[in-house]
Amino acid sequence: MNRYERKQTVLMFPWLGHGHISPFLELAKKLSNTNLFNIHLCSTPANLKSIKTSQAIQFIELNLPSLPELPPDLHTTNGLPSHLMPVLKKAFDMATDEFSGILKTLKPDLLIYDIIQPWAPVAASALTIPSVVLITTSVAATMVHFHLSNHPGIAIPFSNIYYRSYEYGKVVKSLEDMRKDEDFVMECVNRSSDMVLVKSFKEIEGKYSDYLSVLTDKRIVPVGPLVAEPVEEEEDEQNSVMQWLETKAVGSTVFVSFGSEYFLSDDDLEEIAYGLEISDVNFIWVLRFPKVERKLSLSEALPLGFLERVKDKSLVIEGWAPQGKILGHKNIGGFVSHCGWSSAIEAMKFGVPVIAMPMHLDQPINARLVEEIGIGMEVVRDENGRLSREKMAAVVRHVVVSKLGEVVREKAKQMSSDLSMKGEEEIESAAVELLELCSRGGGAAGTSETNEAIEIGEV
Repeated sequence: MNRYERKQTVLMFPWLGHGHISPFLELAKKLSNTNLFNIHLCSTPANLKSIKTSQAIQFIELNLPSLPELPPDLHTTNGLPSHLMPVLKKAFDMATDEFSGILKTLKPDLLIYDIIQPWAPVAASALTIPSVVLITTSVAATMVHFHLSNHPGIAIPFSNIYYRSYEYGKVVKSLEDMRKDEDFVMECVNRSSDMVLVKSFKEIEGKYSDYLSVLTDKRIVPVGPLVAEPVEEEEDEQNSVMQWLETKAVGSTVFVSFGSEYFLSDDDLEEIAYGLEISDVNFIWVLRFPKVERKLSLSEALPLGFLERVKDKSLVIEGWAPQGKILGHKNIGGFVSHCGWSSAIEAMKFGVPVIAMPMHLDQPINARLVEEIGIGMEVVRDENGRLSREKMAAVVRHVVVSKLGEVVREKAKQMSSDLSMKGEEEIESAAVELLELCSRGGGAAGTSETNEAIEIGEV
């Protein structure tokens, strides 16, 4: 067992986006499997209803305050129109008292929280509950944001990690115009214990972890890739997708998806459609549209006649597809992705080379990292940030079909093999670290306060 001779109670509290909830849930499962922790995961009913129930993990509802423009079914980023994101963040921040009540009732031994809510570790500290932040973006992307905040105007000390000119302007503007959000990230990390958990592993991000440790004055503790295993289900839609894929040749098909929280602009949608058509490869394309705005049919949203012209080579799906199951299929030869970190890691796990098409936020840095480790190739936009259908088609063919692309394909397969060999070594090490944190108690939300709490505990 452990020094308490009982399991430690851990409350996990992710931000309301699927790209955050999914890795928190996977970490919850892995920590539960160590038989050292009782795990509770807290989120809104809108998010929890989409999660499979688990005997090992207890779910706790966080009820956000009612706002006129944000009904309860929109208390999630999944399908949320972009103009309502600030409203969701506002409602989330207004739930501080509700969350404090959850902490008082549950009395966990440890809180694991996300990078959006600096008030969470403060609430835990008030109850002498220790807390640690889990960063679900790449270490490289986090390192870049800390570097730009701490050392503005000074080049990032890694030549392969950079923003292109059309991206950099957006990043600098966001740092200036949205300083509050960036401060949230800084505060969340600063208020973590003496360590930070990261969804990564040292083999691909070791040097970036070392530099992030210097920037934050925290130990960086990797917890592995945190990718969900594909679930066997008998839904007709899922079966029809897999049946269609079975009819294609090995490695001949690309999977196209840009995440659950990003909606393509009209220009990007058009260029991607024509790029796929010109590439002449088979593809499964998952398209998503905001929940609230007027819904277009697929034929209305896509170029005129597109669906008819590509019908023999394509399967275009609206809303959702079993991504893990598709990426794990032998007939998939490439992943056209926005390079959200969860998708990039999933490609590594299943050995699928990436056609990187980053859109915003941390995705450009993740795309550079994918290229650096050799498992993908980026579709580079022009100096004004516009996509080219011809460039996209060329990259798709290079990665999936070309003889020259064999290097990328083999590297992706090797990465998958290496990951499967690693097993759960990061989780085992992290579990020891978290037990140690539980043993200290104190719950101080900040480095100096943490040190003081440890000294008091030792006395």
